[in-house]
Parts: sequence; structure tokens; C-alpha cells
Amino acid sequence: MPNRTLLARLDPRRLAFDIDGVVADIMSTFIHLARERYGVHHVSYEDIVDFDLVRCLKMDEAIIGEILELLIYQPEKLDIAPLPEAVPTLTRLAQEQPLLFVTARDRAEPITAWLARQLPDVPPQDLRVIATGDPEAKLNCLQEHGIQYFVEDRLETCFHLALYGIQPLVFDQPWNRRPHAFPIIYSWLDLAELIFQDE
Repeated sequence: MPNRTLLARLDPRRLAFDIDGVVADIMSTFIHLARERYGVHHVSYEDIVDFDLVRCLKMDEAIIGEILELLIYQPEKLDIAPLPEAVPTLTRLAQEQPLLFVTARDRAEPITAWLARQLPDVPPQDLRVIATGDPEAKLNCLQEHGIQYFVEDRLETCFHLALYGIQPLVFDQPWNRRPHAFPIIYSWLDLAELIFQDE
């Protein structure tokens, strides 16, 4: 369960989200592409224990690069699923306020198209995606938008944001299970409990 002390003070109007590994189940698609297109069958989701896939997977670096390029630049053409309960939670939140996503991708358009397809009941003007091109650049973007809470799966980014007063909410994934003191979000049901305190 999420940190109970956080429940009392989370302001959803000051909340933003990463996309890959938080909304988009990007690594399941990575594994599927590795198997179907490259015949790599020995890799499992739990093997991805580092954000740097080259460091943690016994795979050809060129194949990893090719798959990542597909995921980054053609997400709307791939069968990337949203993580369970992400769509109803975000759809409900969008009824109250616009959604803000801040991604380290270098182009917003492909992943915005993917999000729009996943969230058909969210008006386009309420779906804001900012691509920083660099995880470190998320800080300035979040500060400019008055964001206090950020849901993120990359632990290094969480440590960086925390240094400057932004509260990271770590979306639990195999690659971020190292010691830290941040609140952990184990599912979108956890996140819904934080956002909608009437449940």
C-alpha cells in the first residue's frame, strides 16, 4: 500500500506522470518483440533489473537498440498495452483536471498518439505530453508547471527530483527495487487510492 502519511497531503492538481514503465507496459512489448522478431526467448520481465538494458540483459546490443528505436519512434504502431487500471484512473482524473505527462523521450508526437488512442474519453486539450529528451531535464519542466508529485519508474530520476523538493512516487518495477526512502506505488489501484481519497 502507498505511504499513509502521503495520502493526507497529496494534491492531485500538482501531480504529473512519466509514461514508459508507469502508464505504458513498454518492457512487456520489448520482450515480445525480442521473441517474435529476433528469436530471443531467454529474457523475462524479471531479468530487467537495470534501466540500462545492455547492462542487465544477455542480448546483442544492436538488437536492443533496434527494439528500443521501434518503441520510441513508432509506439502507436506497436501493440503496447497500458498497465492495468491506468486507463480508468487517468480517465477519471481527466474529468477533474488536465493530465500532464513528462517523458525523457526526445519526441512527444509518437507517444502522444499512443496515449490518445488509449484514453479515447480524454479530450485532446486535456492530454499534455512534454518530451524533455533527457531524464535530468524533467526537473525544470516539473518546476515550471508547479508539480510537487511525480510518478516515475527510473530511480535515478527520483533521487534527482527529491534533491530539489519534488516528491517522487516510485512505480514499482524490477529495475527500481534498490534501497530508497520514497513512497512506492505497486499498482494503479494504489495510485487511484492516492488520487481519489473517497475510496
